[in-house]
Amino acid sequence: MKKIILNIFKIIAVLYILICVLLYFFQEKLIFFPEKLAKNYKYKFTQNFEELNFNTADNKSLNGILFKSDSSKGLIFYLHGNAGSLKSWGQIAKTYTDLNYDLFMVDYRGYGKSDGEIKNEKQFYGDVQFVYDNLKNKYPENKIVILGYSIGTGPATKLASVNNSKLLILQAPYYSLKDMMQHNYKLVPAFILKYNFETNKFIKECKMPVLIFHGNADEVIYYQSSLKLKELFKKEDTLIILNGQSHNGMSENAEYKLEIEKILRD
Repeated sequence: MKKIILNIFKIIAVLYILICVLLYFFQEKLIFFPEKLAKNYKYKFTQNFEELNFNTADNKSLNGILFKSDSSKGLIFYLHGNAGSLKSWGQIAKTYTDLNYDLFMVDYRGYGKSDGEIKNEKQFYGDVQFVYDNLKNKYPENKIVILGYSIGTGPATKLASVNNSKLLILQAPYYSLKDMMQHNYKLVPAFILKYNFETNKFIKECKMPVLIFHGNADEVIYYQSSLKLKELFKKEDTLIILNGQSHNGMSENAEYKLEIEKILRD
């Protein structure tokens, strides 16, 4: 009987190790869910926009869209979530262009019309910084607002921590990707995660004001992540909890739109 039990534990241990190995090597498939678009795909947005392409040092093209307001006060540099492409993400642009801000979005590697694939965290940060540097040629940094949503919040905070933008806005951020994984999947060892996206680390290095929005009905990133980030705030930083707001659709939330109008107007 003891031998049978021992063999069962051995089988369970082998299966557990196998699952961890698979998670390590295929975690990009569990984190990123890109929608791929043909290079000749024509965006069909009703507002004024310009399609931009950026060629990286390793000869990959990153595709972005600059949505233009009628009278621009500056730029929202928006890092979107982990699914879809600019085809769908571009629908939120009007929320910001109506407030007289241009809005720029880039599709990460493998998303939309962008080449390549995401391979590691350093590459991700490098791409975001490269595109940001190009946009600084069009807009002075004191008129750039960095905005990250969901998976984009960690890279947005990293970007803000090493640049001098006017403001950092985070929608539904995680404390860190490791923290979120440990919260959702307690049996998975943290060391197998290749993407740390340490919002908690970078937020302490941000010199500009930080504004966080999080819905208390978020079913993807638990909203207490933002309560933990609040403990790292400077005195000028702000957390706004949106009552009843789930993970998706924040840019259309009436309270969010009211608060973002106040912030961007000032």
